[in-house]
Amino acid sequence: MIGRMLLIGFPNEDINENSEIVRQIKSYELGGVILFDRFYSDRSKTKNISSPKQLQRLTSKLKSFSTKPLLISVDQEGGKVARLKPAYGFSQTASAKQISALHVEEAKAIYKAQAQMLKKSGINCDFAPVVDLAVNPKNMVIYGLERSYGSDSKEVVKYAKIFMDSLKNENIFSVLKHFPGHGSSLGDSHKGFVNISNTWSEIELEPYKELIKSNDISMIMTAHVFNSQLDAKYPATLSYKVNTQLLREKLGYRGVLISDDLQMKAVSKHYSLKEIVALAINSGVDILLFGNQLATQDVDELIEVILSQVKSGAISQKRISESNKRIEELHKKRKKL
Repeated sequence: MIGRMLLIGFPNEDINENSEIVRQIKSYELGGVILFDRFYSDRSKTKNISSPKQLQRLTSKLKSFSTKPLLISVDQEGGKVARLKPAYGFSQTASAKQISALHVEEAKAIYKAQAQMLKKSGINCDFAPVVDLAVNPKNMVIYGLERSYGSDSKEVVKYAKIFMDSLKNENIFSVLKHFPGHGSSLGDSHKGFVNISNTWSEIELEPYKELIKSNDISMIMTAHVFNSQLDAKYPATLSYKVNTQLLREKLGYRGVLISDDLQMKAVSKHYSLKEIVALAINSGVDILLFGNQLATQDVDELIEVILSQVKSGAISQKRISESNKRIEELHKKRKKL
């Protein structure tokens, strides 16, 4: 049950029954994997993606080694955030900012083509679309990289919905990010603590409110942003006030909540592994993401750390069961790939 709550990065372009990731998938029934094209520390080295054929081979092997539905995920937003790049033989997709200038029919055609490319590659979960509002021109992580559809939440919802529908038509899960809003931030949570207390406003919740009402969300990703307006102590990823009281109770979200990468410096610099997993799970997070890009996390150790805290009562078994139930419901919703 703990294994089902983990989504893990691994360093191979190809795998076989002796690969470490295969052992982990089989031993723990891992919830999923995340694929990257390059290593974060060495951009010249290929990690998991080098060509369409290679990626098809890798994803079909991953599925064959898993007895339970496995999330095979990537960050494929379009524009600068794309793991499937033209340089490796994949099609280019426009950035969110570029898409927002297009007619709805053009946007649909572009996102349909991208979803079909993901489906053909064996990807069944895309960490997109971004529904952060472009409210801060000094924001380099969202605004600067053209990852937002704009500052008007109606426009953001309109284009995000097209993206989500395109993925849904190919039986691919979409993941809205980054809750409760990363668009007003000044810092990068990959590198350290990001405080949005003075820049964030409630308008950043609007896209979530609208899309939750539509009852069409597969998953939401919670962000490593600290906002004293919402929680004076913890960043969103580790905050019960943000993830349970705000997102679930106030906004009425019932689906799966996934963390942003828990190896990002915004949390890993300030909390121990033991604290991170207990706070995240207790806050209402269902899937813990360890991309193994910014650090290397031993999965056996990770499972032991979580298990020991369930045994000690620091994490309730009820929370583990709740998350497993949500994950199961998620897979039931989707037609068999």
